[in-house]
Amino acid sequence: MVIASLLAHPRRVFGAIALICAAMLAFGILYLQNVVGLEPCPMCIVQRYALIIVGVFCALAAFSKGPGGWRLWGLLAVAMSAFGAFTAARQSWLQWNPPAFATCGRDLYGMIESFPLQRAIPMIFKGGGDCTAVDWTFLGGSIANWSFVWFVIFALVILAVLLRGGRAAVRG
Repeated sequence: MVIASLLAHPRRVFGAIALICAAMLAFGILYLQNVVGLEPCPMCIVQRYALIIVGVFCALAAFSKGPGGWRLWGLLAVAMSAFGAFTAARQSWLQWNPPAFATCGRDLYGMIESFPLQRAIPMIFKGGGDCTAVDWTFLGGSIANWSFVWFVIFALVILAVLLRGGRAAVRG
C-alpha cells in the first residue's frame, strides 16, 4: 500500500533518490575521507562519479514537468546505476579474491593522464592493491558491498517507477 502510493508519484521518488545520493556522497567525502582519513581507490572514484550522475539524473527527472522527461532521465539513471553496480561488484570480487601480487599502482587521474583511455579503463577494472583493501565495514559489508546494494536498490526502484507507467504521472 505504501509502496504503491510512493510509486504513484514518480517525481517524488526521483527527488528522494537524488537526496539519498547527496547524503551518501556527503558521508563518503565529508566523513570517510576527511574525518576517518580513507583515500578512495580508482574504483571507488568511478563509483563516486556514478553516484553523482545517478543523483543528477534523478534530480533532473524530479524537476521534469512531463512524463516523457522523467522517463528519459529515469532510464539514464538506471543505466548509470547498472554501471555503478558493476563497478562495485567487481571491486567486491577483488576484495574477496585478491590478486596474488597486489600493488597499489597509479591513482585514477594518473592512469588517465599517462595512458590512452582505451588502456586506462581496463587498468581501472583490473584493480590494484588499494582496490582490494577493506578499510571500513558496516554490518559486515565493505564500502564496495554497500555501494553495490544501493546501486541495485536505485535501479530496481526506478525500474518499478518506469514500469508502473504514467497512470499518476500528471499528479507526481
